[in-house]
Amino acid sequence: MVIEYISCQFYQHYYEFEKDMFLEQKGNKKNRKGWIEVVCGSMFSGKTEELIRRLRRAQYANQKVLIFKPTVDSRYDKENVVSHNKNAIESKAVGSSKDILIHASNCDVIGVDEAQFFDANLTKVCTELANNGIRVIVAGLDMDFLGKPFGPIPHLMAVAEFVSKVHAICLGCGDLAQFSHRKSKEDNLVLLGETQEYEPLCRKCFQQALKDDAKHH
Repeated sequence: MVIEYISCQFYQHYYEFEKDMFLEQKGNKKNRKGWIEVVCGSMFSGKTEELIRRLRRAQYANQKVLIFKPTVDSRYDKENVVSHNKNAIESKAVGSSKDILIHASNCDVIGVDEAQFFDANLTKVCTELANNGIRVIVAGLDMDFLGKPFGPIPHLMAVAEFVSKVHAICLGCGDLAQFSHRKSKEDNLVLLGETQEYEPLCRKCFQQALKDDAKHH
């Protein structure tokens, strides 16, 4: 009975928190609960689409929303956040995570796209914002082209209240894909690209692709 009671209390608390998350909080900011949401996955998995969807909802709720992206990402637009499907939302490009704090005053919701390209201090910045009652939504790659944890994303996943891992479709077998395979021989960690440079693969196909790459190098 004690276990059932604790379980009931937990799910009631979780439901209330999740309900607040999707209903976009209103009222005095001092009484608001801040939190961190992370949307992560491979290339072409819909991370930016999901980020934009959540931010649009907040805008429809008349909340003050600011979106940030790293200056290094200028594939589609130097300022706006743009998804692979060309869905766009106005944003501000910044050179480092500390610049986010400079512009984040009086905001209700902060969005951060391509978070893997930010410095390690991004986790501290997002935590500070959440502690001040701001809803922080972060999107980015959780693994690099070698399948290793990428930038500040793993640390953000650890401190976030909500983590959504989205998947692409494996171009090798059609299964769910969580890896981003780089098709070029470029070995720099940061290489901006699209379908010409990257392909989403499942674990099995990704391991085979790495073996094939090793043979050709």
